[in-house]
Amino acid sequence: MHALQAACVAGLGIDPQAALVAPADCSLPGRPPQPALVPPMQVPHRSPFTPDGLAALLHAVAHIEFNAINLALDAAWRFVGMPDDFYRDWLRVADEEATHFGLLRAHLQSLGHDYGDFPAHDGLWEMCIKTQDDITARMALVPRTLEARGLDATPLMQARLRKVGTAAALRAVEILDVILRDEIGHVAVGNRWYGWLCAQQGLEPRAHYRALARQHQAPRLKPPFNDAARRAAGFTETELADLHSA
Repeated sequence: MHALQAACVAGLGIDPQAALVAPADCSLPGRPPQPALVPPMQVPHRSPFTPDGLAALLHAVAHIEFNAINLALDAAWRFVGMPDDFYRDWLRVADEEATHFGLLRAHLQSLGHDYGDFPAHDGLWEMCIKTQDDITARMALVPRTLEARGLDATPLMQARLRKVGTAAALRAVEILDVILRDEIGHVAVGNRWYGWLCAQQGLEPRAHYRALARQHQAPRLKPPFNDAARRAAGFTETELADLHSA
């Protein structure tokens, strides 16, 4: 992933009109046997105050970041005809998500575990599949809905880890600082392109967002909300008011 981003920065040509076509002998890729994927409610909840519980928490975040790499790459690959900056934005996002995953995996390994050691759920990728035929829905419901939830959840997670107080937990807080900083930018990318697409199609963004959320059964967002991070990511005061009144 880092090599792909470096090639793009170095001037890799992007043809937004060129649809990528798989060769006739290309079968669908499989997935590794680990981590085992289970429904969200079946993912065990463990206390980060225990070594295995802390590792499980790190694994859950690593799984989100691993999915986020693929989500960003899918956006860059799937949707043709967008401005060049769209593809550059999502390749950069994928590169940063790969950095996050690498930090988390290295920390997991330092605790005697690795990615795949714990079960995980596939909620992010399921929304990717639901929105595979609608770029506007993808921008609305993946970066600015599901990934934006991370802006709200990360400070709460960090506060809990500070209470744990071990060196391993405090290292996790440092990694989450990096992730939160970058995720503000990633959600901003989603906000930017959702707004651009709505303008191109003559859609009112708030009303269309509500329709898309109903159509694709997006999860209902619950407080507390990280208003400062959401403002930095491009959410308007009206959109924040909508969140708080839902």
